[in-house]
Amino acid sequence: MKQLLLVFVGGGFGSVLRFIIGKYLNDSSNGIPYGTFAANILGSLLIGIILGLAVKNNTLSENQILFLATGFCGGFTTFSTFAYENHLFLKSGDFMSFAIYTIASFVVGFLAVFGGMYLVKS
Repeated sequence: MKQLLLVFVGGGFGSVLRFIIGKYLNDSSNGIPYGTFAANILGSLLIGIILGLAVKNNTLSENQILFLATGFCGGFTTFSTFAYENHLFLKSGDFMSFAIYTIASFVVGFLAVFGGMYLVKS
């Protein structure tokens, strides 16, 4: 039960922070979802750092990993919003934004995870 509570609270904090970032960075005038992109990339970097620390030093407990990686990062990043925003690009016929957003999200997201783990490794 404690582990469920840790994931629940961490996810709540992550979701609220994602909402705030989206509120200020998503641009409704041109439809570019900068907030979602920023949250997903920052969350990828954070999970790389968190899991890198957990593996390198064994300094994080299972409960800390659940709170930070599963809870916070899981609530902070969002695949469902990313998929919906891509749906909107396709629906409006904006294939260039769809391609750029999708490719950039995957490539930069993976690089952020690896970058976070590399930062911890150094």
